[in-house]
Amino acid sequence: MHAGHQDGSDGVDLVTPRLVLRRWRDSDLAPFHAINSDPRVMRHLPKPLDRAESDALAGRIRGHFAAHGFGLWAVEVSGQADFIGFVGLSIPRFDAHFTPCVEIGWRLDSRCWGRGFATEAASHALDFAFGRLGLQEVVSFTVLANRRSRRVMERIGMSRSAADDFEHPLLPQGHPLRAHVLYRCRRRG
Repeated sequence: MHAGHQDGSDGVDLVTPRLVLRRWRDSDLAPFHAINSDPRVMRHLPKPLDRAESDALAGRIRGHFAAHGFGLWAVEVSGQADFIGFVGLSIPRFDAHFTPCVEIGWRLDSRCWGRGFATEAASHALDFAFGRLGLQEVVSFTVLANRRSRRVMERIGMSRSAADDFEHPLLPQGHPLRAHVLYRCRRRG
């Protein structure tokens, strides 16, 4: 797979056969809040986000691009939908046995699940990480019960070792989502 890359003023970073992964726009904020307030989407995350929390997250995502030159891209379906969520790369804001690192992650509108969008976008984001950024490894993590995300991790070539599983340090002791599984993908070749 080869990730198309553009450095235009439109902020497009990756183009896949069906998707455009681009920089964020103010018009993404309302649909992003709809995604972040959907109980199905947020089931494996601490809680649904209100509008201010969702907008603050989008601000942090934009700030990550400014600081690092990469991040969680806004995803649109070419010719069909202007914004369906995010897929991309980020640097976790906590210390764990596998940090510092770059994480690949995604959050898509539940109406877009089951169509291969997360896998398609994440595959291209991995190509970007290993090619353009020259990274040697990318990680991803979630709760054990998040089978959908774990299947995407496996489809894009990531693997899990139970010895890597960890307690998420940003969640309090005893929190039902504190236990996390870690997947890794190393640069090929």
